[in-house]
Amino acid sequence: MQSPCLREAKLFWLHHSCCSSPPLEILENKNTDSKPANTSATCRRSFTATTTTSFFSNSQFTNHECLPSPEESFKQFIKAYPQYSQTNKVDQIRALEYYHLCNHVCLDYIGVGLFSYSQAESQCSTAASSATPKGPEFPYFSISHKSVNLKSQLLHDGQGSKVEYAMKNRIMDFLNISQNEYCMVFTANRSSAFKLVAESYPFKASRKLLTVYDCENEALETMVNTSEKRGAKMKSAEFKWPRLRINSPKLRKMIMRKNKKNTRRGLFVFPLQSRMSGANYSYQWMSMAQENGWHVLLDACALGPKDMDSFGLSLIRPDFLVCSFYKVFGDNPTGFGCLFVRKSVIPILEDSNVGGIVELKPANQLFLLPGDSSGTDTELDQTSGRVTREDESNSLSAETRNLTSGKTVKESGKEAGHEGEKEEFSEHSESGKFINNTPHDTAENQSNGGVLGIKCRCLEHVDSLGLRQISSRRRYLINWLLTAVMKLQHPNRLDNASLVRIYGPKIKFDRGPALAFNIYDWKGEKVEPVLVQRLADRNNISLSLGFLQNIWFADKYQQDMEHFIERGKCDETISEKGKSRKTKVGISVVTIALSFLANFEDMYKLWAFIAQFLDADYVEKERWRYTTLNQKTVEV
Repeated sequence: MQSPCLREAKLFWLHHSCCSSPPLEILENKNTDSKPANTSATCRRSFTATTTTSFFSNSQFTNHECLPSPEESFKQFIKAYPQYSQTNKVDQIRALEYYHLCNHVCLDYIGVGLFSYSQAESQCSTAASSATPKGPEFPYFSISHKSVNLKSQLLHDGQGSKVEYAMKNRIMDFLNISQNEYCMVFTANRSSAFKLVAESYPFKASRKLLTVYDCENEALETMVNTSEKRGAKMKSAEFKWPRLRINSPKLRKMIMRKNKKNTRRGLFVFPLQSRMSGANYSYQWMSMAQENGWHVLLDACALGPKDMDSFGLSLIRPDFLVCSFYKVFGDNPTGFGCLFVRKSVIPILEDSNVGGIVELKPANQLFLLPGDSSGTDTELDQTSGRVTREDESNSLSAETRNLTSGKTVKESGKEAGHEGEKEEFSEHSESGKFINNTPHDTAENQSNGGVLGIKCRCLEHVDSLGLRQISSRRRYLINWLLTAVMKLQHPNRLDNASLVRIYGPKIKFDRGPALAFNIYDWKGEKVEPVLVQRLADRNNISLSLGFLQNIWFADKYQQDMEHFIERGKCDETISEKGKSRKTKVGISVVTIALSFLANFEDMYKLWAFIAQFLDADYVEKERWRYTTLNQKTVEV
């Protein structure tokens, strides 16, 4: 007889049919309740068949001027996915709270935001009318570094500002993480969270570091470099070409424990989803790692805004969990990282003096509670800067806040999507409607630590929509986009050469809402991803760049390896003999990520933009037009 917990988790997974893969216990109980499982499998096959046959079934597009109209395409889309109409609440929220997206296709944000654009604009208006205006960059909250090591901070969990305490409660409630089992610290970004674990993990006793990533990852590189300096031996999973599925036999061999006397093998770092290709990975790998003596770090940064609802923490308890939050989707990518540590693991951690832990504080008198005159709150330190890749900037200037221009962020090296960890931190504060000074005995205050009522309107929107509505909507959109771009072919080619190359899973029910691709010209040569990104900017479409790696080619794909694999940037490592440089190999790609606010119009605009490359002279025409207009900020 199944336990109530297992039955509940199984029914939840079958009902929503939108988590990346079933928990290990469900996979092992194949003979139990087979009817719902078969129904789920039938639903998935039906979805794939519908997607494959419903859109442009007998059509190939060789001219961008011959694409069906947006109205005709949407009519066909709704006919194939009538359930999409049930998600119209998202469109209402977008129109009212994120109206800055009306003329901008924002496909470069990965993760979860905190506040809505309307909420931020309201606070800017409040600041402008105050006696001491703070300018166009009026802050939400300030972030300051703390000189404390991770273990000490975890052992004294609960200390910090009232704002931090309330925000911590709100985030743990949003992620459904129990404060009885996990402690949490705020970090400057995702890289800082990874580095904190690497500096504190006991690699002298558990020397191995095993990672599962199909792409270059700055946060992971920080962890690897730090861990290797402390004596760790690092290994990576490989991904099979061309769908980039995990090379299961090899990963299983690396996880399995040869010597049962070796109780602790090391740290297993695992994402449930690729942030670039959209490939989903089974929960089974985490459970297998735990059974073989590994500590598990779950990287949840690439998950959707409610995907944690499908992850049963009661079934699989990672020892560490990392996620990140940014402030406003499509407008302000600064934010913070969150590191969760299971309380049972804290005693094995080692003391370290590495930085990275931050504290959230109110920044001015607007935050003082009635009767509070301690004067300890710090004023905002107005600094200028620019948005760069993570770990390269400490502030956000007014110039870069307006992402709708589609320029500044790209120029400074946006390569893997905006998220809370993209910036070091932002010296910003929150006031007014963000943090409400309410009586201490209200239910709202009690739910937020009995101190402050936090109002994070973006999180409220996500909570109101729920996992099923968000996941279904993005599933329809990403699979339609895949179908549409694969119908683009170069004219006058006998080999029916496709315009776009997709890396990773194609049409699939449970693929993630991310996509990695490249565009190839009529001669079969790859259009440089950075050029695609810059041209997209001119069309008010924000894309990201990435670098796929750890790809394994079977013998039958050796020709593909010679054609697609390229040399990446050199990575400088430090060994006992001095500095050495190793050249990375992989594939540079263009990437997109769908937020919960994405709509069909966004997908159509991206499709129409990509289709312009069917014109052999498109790039030259754009170069001429750009020169004529004397726009020299971004060169093609």
